[in-house]
Amino acid sequence: MKKFYVVHTRTGSEKKAKEILEKLIAEEEKQDLFGRIIVPIKKTARWYKKKSKSGQKEENEYQMVEEERKLYPGYIVVEMEENNEEAIKLVTSVPYVTHFLGTRNRPTPLSEEEVKMIEEIEKEKDTSLPEIPFSPGDHVRVVKGPFAGFSGTVEEVYPDRRRIKMTITIFGRMTPIEIDFFEVEKI
Repeated sequence: MKKFYVVHTRTGSEKKAKEILEKLIAEEEKQDLFGRIIVPIKKTARWYKKKSKSGQKEENEYQMVEEERKLYPGYIVVEMEENNEEAIKLVTSVPYVTHFLGTRNRPTPLSEEEVKMIEEIEKEKDTSLPEIPFSPGDHVRVVKGPFAGFSGTVEEVYPDRRRIKMTITIFGRMTPIEIDFFEVEKI
């Protein structure tokens, strides 16, 4: 019976370890011992100031870039036959793999709840990011919270946290605040 195991890799080499492992499995014709190999990631978006052709950052010109963020840097999840010495040796022979999580001699399989959580992450990865209602440079008004009634300009957008950083004028001074999307509206 196949179970999921967590494998420790060198941080930053998770995708390389996965590719090499998949290649080794195919070369040695051991597909019957293995199932899925997962690098848990989450899609995020980040706003960057656009650069001109000369390399200078453009004022008030921004672009959104989708990024993949590793949820567990330095780890991959491997589905393989339980307590199979051949499978364990194949995985540990991969250059970027350091060890399995578990006891000294035996890897410990993930529980059913942990497997469900990883499968949910995998489903989320394939969905596109929700539309972001604001972008840097937008003029907005605060409609809820202690700053209700103040207006300002969006400086930065944090789509993964559903927050913006904006500048408002308080007592004649420009003051940056961070606030949730639902607390502001475009003017």
